Amino acid sequence: MKMRILLIALAALLLMTGTAFGSNADLPAPKFREVSVHDPSVIRTEDGTFYIYGSHMAAAKSTDLVQWEMFSRNADTGCRLVENVQVEMAEALQYARTTTFWAPDVQQLEDGRYYLYYCTCEGSSPLSALGVAVSDAPEGPYQNLGIFLKSGSGYYDATTLPNAIDPCVFFDKEGELWMVYGSYSGGIYILKMDPKTGFPLEGQGYGKKLLGKNHARIEGPYILYSPDTDYYYLFLSFGGLNAADGYNIRVCRSRNPDGPYEDALGQDMTECGGAPGTFFHDPDYEGYGVKLMGGYCFEPVEGSGTSRLAYRSPGHNSAYYEAETGRYFLIFHTRFANRGEMFRVRVHQMMMNEDGWPVVLPWRYAGEMPEQVPAEQISGNYRVILHQRDINGTEHSSQMISLEADGKVTGDLSGTWTSTDGSRFTCELDGITYHGVISTAFDNDSDQWVVCFTALDGSGAALWGTRNPVD
Repeated sequence: MKMRILLIALAALLLMTGTAFGSNADLPAPKFREVSVHDPSVIRTEDGTFYIYGSHMAAAKSTDLVQWEMFSRNADTGCRLVENVQVEMAEALQYARTTTFWAPDVQQLEDGRYYLYYCTCEGSSPLSALGVAVSDAPEGPYQNLGIFLKSGSGYYDATTLPNAIDPCVFFDKEGELWMVYGSYSGGIYILKMDPKTGFPLEGQGYGKKLLGKNHARIEGPYILYSPDTDYYYLFLSFGGLNAADGYNIRVCRSRNPDGPYEDALGQDMTECGGAPGTFFHDPDYEGYGVKLMGGYCFEPVEGSGTSRLAYRSPGHNSAYYEAETGRYFLIFHTRFANRGEMFRVRVHQMMMNEDGWPVVLPWRYAGEMPEQVPAEQISGNYRVILHQRDINGTEHSSQMISLEADGKVTGDLSGTWTSTDGSRFTCELDGITYHGVISTAFDNDSDQWVVCFTALDGSGAALWGTRNPVD
């Protein structure tokens, strides 16, 4: 235990001094291996392997978050998590009138076993069931323990009560177990769980409501605690999941696992939802939450050989804090423009800005560590994306700016910039101030390491910038 504490302290010191494991530019070019896992929920085992579990019983694993390997593909013949899954989970499937599963979560509990929280849903109604299965190994086979929550039948008001899907089970800083869940319908709820049995503690009903009402398009809740800020961060996906429906990743925070949660404007998220009598009316709630990313595209740079690849509807994320290095990771699926509904898993590194909000690096994770950027390497030409706070069905495209050596910003946007330590980054663009981080990441379009920055304005809208590869 003492050795582990010393290693964590050393890693933190290296990160602060910007000398962690040398420069990212010294790393070999990554060789990404793609997988298609919808709604990926992450867990890391003691041997260092990351596992992600998604809808339809799809699952994959990786030792580096770069190269992934599928080991379970669907809820029928390709299911490797549950043997004879259509029989084992027949009660939940029959109740929801379906043959497949939606977004699950896996958590290792006190007995050392792995608990798979699965859910089924009819799709056009909130007829859903949440249950749990257990295994001695993260890859299964999982044995069903039974259903513990249903929605959509009996006395059920879909404008106020939750859809019993999209579980995220987590331990708080005191070691207490919780489950946040919900999608559309009446919103997002949270339940206190029994860490010995894996089931909810009795007498809670649907639990405590955190946000949502009147069929607001908000789903995929995931809660991560940060020991750096002492906040619980509730990640959410706003909008629809199809390529043209505007899925985007947002976050709010609280000092307590069960809320109340607030956004960057200090708005109480219990007020976030649709107006009475509305259905999927995005304008009612798109003004809530810190928007970390939506659909985006870094437009090609003339003469660089880069191409146009537009990301659409990134969402339904999970997140992971790596204690030994102090790094944060965002794991999600995304679709793309002109590729139908095909989707792929993406992992991006996150960092905390000076206001205690997570900001997401613009490029997918390629093994990089946070590092200080010398002042002489910061000035140059950048493509920037203003993510705004809308639920954008089409991607926001990049604009061109130059960070001048004298601290001025010129180009499509104008203002000033500063980075006193090569890590913290502040800029003012067209009268709006952004606080964030500057670092390096791998531009996998041009296949080279570049300087980039990520920041948020006071309302909770993200700004991304990546230095032109031809500079």
